[in-house]
Amino acid sequence: MLDDPDVSVMLRGGVRTRTQAWEFVRWFAGAWTGRPLRPEGGCTEDELAAAEADLGFDLPAALREGLRLFGRRDDLTRQQDPLVQPAGLYVDDALNGVLVFRRENQDCAYWGIRLDEIEQEDPPVVVESREGWIPFLDRMSLAWVELVLSESLFGTNSHYDACEIPDALVPSLHARYARVDLPDHPMWAGKDDSPVRWYAAPGRLIRRDGIKDQSWIHVRGHTPADLEAIRAELPGPWVY
Repeated sequence: MLDDPDVSVMLRGGVRTRTQAWEFVRWFAGAWTGRPLRPEGGCTEDELAAAEADLGFDLPAALREGLRLFGRRDDLTRQQDPLVQPAGLYVDDALNGVLVFRRENQDCAYWGIRLDEIEQEDPPVVVESREGWIPFLDRMSLAWVELVLSESLFGTNSHYDACEIPDALVPSLHARYARVDLPDHPMWAGKDDSPVRWYAAPGRLIRRDGIKDQSWIHVRGHTPADLEAIRAELPGPWVY
């Protein structure tokens, strides 16, 4: 499996528990980055305790566990829309309070957990978009998986490209790539770029933003040859 990693196989059946989310991230780190998770890749207990003291409440288990496991892994969490470090966690006053844990790299969007749901172990996540704060995913564990997949697309060592895919190529996308079992979720840029859906084949990963009129796809190959295969199978106007 490590020689031919397939995200759609590893996420078959979806992410139903926090444990499944952590198992997937462990697999993905090893299979796609070649760098298995290590203790030094996570935030320390002292950092998390200090953040909770400053905020005045305990972090939800799903947020705390993810930070503890891999919160310092820049290649998985801080390439495009970075994860906020524990000392930077803060509460936005919107919606009677939202704990912000991720931001778009130019501060055009933010991801967070509503304070009235903060005591849940695996609470829903909201995102601030052009329509204001809207539901993103209904569990933090799902948001962790999405974060790792999205951030890994844009890493300096990833084999990445993007294109505005013509409608004529969408049947080929569906025929050649399996839908990854993650729920539809909004793209912060707006309704025209939503929903976000993921597709995969062995060694290949695709994120499709929007489903109308030449939506964009962002792709990553496990190897340069995998990236070239995606380009050949979906011959759109590739950026790179």
